[in-house]
Amino acid sequence: MSFTIYPAIDMRGGKCVRLLQGDYSKETVYGDSPFDMAKTFVDQGAEWIHMVDLDGAKAGSPVNDRFVLQVASELPAKVQIGGGIRTAADVEHYLSNGVDRVILGSVAIKNPSFVREMLNKYGGSRIAIGLDAKDGYVATEGWVETSTVRATVLGKELADAGAETFIFTDIATDGMLSGPNVEATVELARVTGASVIASGGVSSIEDLLALREFAGEGVSGSIIGKAIYTEKINLAQALEEVK
Repeated sequence: MSFTIYPAIDMRGGKCVRLLQGDYSKETVYGDSPFDMAKTFVDQGAEWIHMVDLDGAKAGSPVNDRFVLQVASELPAKVQIGGGIRTAADVEHYLSNGVDRVILGSVAIKNPSFVREMLNKYGGSRIAIGLDAKDGYVATEGWVETSTVRATVLGKELADAGAETFIFTDIATDGMLSGPNVEATVELARVTGASVIASGGVSSIEDLLALREFAGEGVSGSIIGKAIYTEKINLAQALEEVK
């Protein structure tokens, strides 16, 4: 299995920001235009762009969608989007306007039947499941609440329902540049038999190579945000190294 790097653009108020461990009060602004940021990533060789609508996640419906659709329609890269996607209309809005993959997060816990319905309709390659975990348990609603559901248990149920792609974030590592939780990522891939994209904590090319070692076991890629913005990782170099 190949290993894909997904540079991340988190949007709030139309700007590119990063939050520390999902905390809205700990925000750093890295750019005024999500489109320009995406373009610099594509210019460096990125084939996918990972976008997150932070306002949407809070509002429960898409807020920064116009930037996502602009990137999807005007740049030669694939786009996956998460944040605030709660209804069939939201999913349709993105997938029928050039977006390649939609990420369903909190709704996977709150409304599993909706997630199954979307998997049936669009297939596991276009609907990704975002599993954010704290100490192995799934966190929801922008990480404010922790459920009593283990990430591996929910992952297995959804894989049985047709999920093929998971985006796994260990909240403890997110934005901390402390290295990804390789063990938990690999465990989810093994339990589900699905493809798992690691998110959170990647701070070096070594971290990427450590994840890539498990590509044969289902770890199919990594999302990188803060490490690119703080220049700990050169994106063009990272893309070259993991090829």
